[in-house]
Amino acid sequence: MRQTNPGQSALSRRSLLRLTAGAALWPTMIGPAHAALSADDLTSIGKVEDYMNGITSLAASFVQIGPRGELSRGRFYMRRPGRLRFEYDPPVPLLIVADGLWLVLYDKELNQVTRLPLYETPLGVLVAENVNLSKDVEVTRVDRQAGLLRVQLIDRDRPDEGWLSLAFSDPPLELRQWHVQDAQGGITNVALSDMQIGTKLDPELFVFTDPAPFRE
Repeated sequence: MRQTNPGQSALSRRSLLRLTAGAALWPTMIGPAHAALSADDLTSIGKVEDYMNGITSLAASFVQIGPRGELSRGRFYMRRPGRLRFEYDPPVPLLIVADGLWLVLYDKELNQVTRLPLYETPLGVLVAENVNLSKDVEVTRVDRQAGLLRVQLIDRDRPDEGWLSLAFSDPPLELRQWHVQDAQGGITNVALSDMQIGTKLDPELFVFTDPAPFRE
């Protein structure tokens, strides 16, 4: 089976940066210095962990705004642990599926497939079997405003390689959006709406079958 490398073409790189995750790999930008977390911050982090661990499945519509203002829409599906699906509305030719191990990016226009280890991408944080924001990732910042809680994360093993921000409405606590800054300093924002939590999802949503020309 033919499989592409993220560095093989400009479109692959652009697809990774436009990816609903914001960027397929942790972005190569040094994040801002962070102060020690307060007791209130730790309480908020615990609430986020409890909320994420309480989600078994989720379906929602999404709106994505890319680094240059590109607007795209689609449907987002998640089933923990390890399952994701992003269906972009036309004319965006992308489909993204996580099957528990791999994050698969399929460019329908080029008939091109890229696979990345799921838990080496920011999306792995959302679908871990046990969401623990003190283990594989580190919370560097917690912002609380009226009706909003925002948590910024870095990869604990690669602390100088960027950050991912998750935003929740509060109260009640509910995931609303995330954004990532890419290597060029651009920000991709993804906002969720019409969420259904705990809904039964077809297991086939999280299965990717390689296009016929790719099969051996």
